[in-house]
Amino acid sequence: MARLLPLFPLNLVVFPGEKLNLHIFEPRYRQLVRECIEQNTTFGIPPFLNDSLSELGTEMRLLSVEQTYSSGELDIRTKAVGVFRINKFYRQAPGKLYAGGLVENVVQDDEADPVLRTVITKQVRQLYEALGLRKLLLELASDYCIFDVAHHIGFSTEQEYQLLATTSELERQEIVRDHLDTILPVVLETERLKERVRLNGHFKNLTPPNF
Repeated sequence: MARLLPLFPLNLVVFPGEKLNLHIFEPRYRQLVRECIEQNTTFGIPPFLNDSLSELGTEMRLLSVEQTYSSGELDIRTKAVGVFRINKFYRQAPGKLYAGGLVENVVQDDEADPVLRTVITKQVRQLYEALGLRKLLLELASDYCIFDVAHHIGFSTEQEYQLLATTSELERQEIVRDHLDTILPVVLETERLKERVRLNGHFKNLTPPNF
């Protein structure tokens, strides 16, 4: 069933479950946030990619207003609660300053492959260790979903949108596994090259082969 949702287009992809902090300064979005507070309603963030508005977006719930400035600007905390598809876009929602859209929910299949999850966990660990980012290694719950890691494995914004458009968790796992299969050898070889460059000119203690 289509419904009217306030829209806040941004140049980013937000995944379900993600928390996002925003500084609100434009009058149209200050109006949007005030109405979310007063009416306990949600709003949507459709990615604005390649100079156009995407068909899919993420529904956001306002968690709190952290600060209100004398200018009327706001710092807010939000959380993504689901994915929607825009059936009709309004540059201005009826009687409002902000944009809006007739949207419908996108149903997700959250069934994951536990074996693939284990493989991806090892790949993510390898990636962070190879990059020397062990201290920033993600602490993943045993039942984590792909959206929990998707911002942290080197995807472009377009690849992140492809992931958002994939409604099956198993398919999302396969996309991430294929991506890590591709980039891990490149990262590992780059790190080996950097090590060879660092050692260039040093005295080497090498054992010659026996013939």
